[in-house]
Amino acid sequence: MSPRLIWNGYGKAAVRLVKVVRDGPDHGLHDLTIDVQIQGDFADAHVEGSNAAILPTDTMKNTVYALARESEVAPVEEFGIRLARHFASACPASRSVSIGITVHPWEQAGSHAMIRGSAERRTATVTVEGEALTVQAGLDGLGMLRTSGSAFTGFLRDRYTTLADSTDRLMATEVTARWTYARPPADWQAAWTAVRTAIITTFTTHESQSVQQTLYAMGAAALAACEEVQDIRLVLPNRHHHLVDLSPFGLDNPDQVYLATNEPYGRIEAVVAR
Repeated sequence: MSPRLIWNGYGKAAVRLVKVVRDGPDHGLHDLTIDVQIQGDFADAHVEGSNAAILPTDTMKNTVYALARESEVAPVEEFGIRLARHFASACPASRSVSIGITVHPWEQAGSHAMIRGSAERRTATVTVEGEALTVQAGLDGLGMLRTSGSAFTGFLRDRYTTLADSTDRLMATEVTARWTYARPPADWQAAWTAVRTAIITTFTTHESQSVQQTLYAMGAAALAACEEVQDIRLVLPNRHHHLVDLSPFGLDNPDQVYLATNEPYGRIEAVVAR
């Protein structure tokens, strides 16, 4: 047998960066986690033990901090583009460079004070491959819940089905979304906000026959909200809330008391494109 190296990549993961902006009476804060991955011709490092083509991952970490000092880190898409192009130039053996950025939110609580924000996180992934540039934006952990306006009926049944039809149920989810830009928008922040707003507005107003139908409506609304978006991938876990049986205690339960569960859960996902 003659083993072959058919794929390889390397980089620096989970680079934590906090940048304080002190250019006015109200200080700003950017809290980011950055992942760097390079793919290319690094076979000699694996097969021959030669590191001549390897840019150390420690250098990648240092570069993140240096470029954060030399330039703005917001919008994160532009910071990711600067990082990706730098590493593509600094590492000649690279074929593609991917930068993943997660934004950890903080809320202003005074001129010099912040409090930790919600569990929702903004994301961006920038990939440079030769002259080609791909920018993907997104969000994680957007928790949403509706107490009415959601149904699930007429589904496939077999001998193991116990779920009853519901014409009005509680629906909860925690959205993960990733959308790819066909071209750079004029304003990265405005584009991200427009897509997020479309997702939230659709969830709150859509008369849902299933999580699948609501997901598709969210995707369609996102495309309509930002003409630069070419496609969007949405993942909606169904965070189940089970009505508690209070009859052993002589009590009724008119859709008021629920048991919230994390596992197991339904996972609904799809890609909606133009």
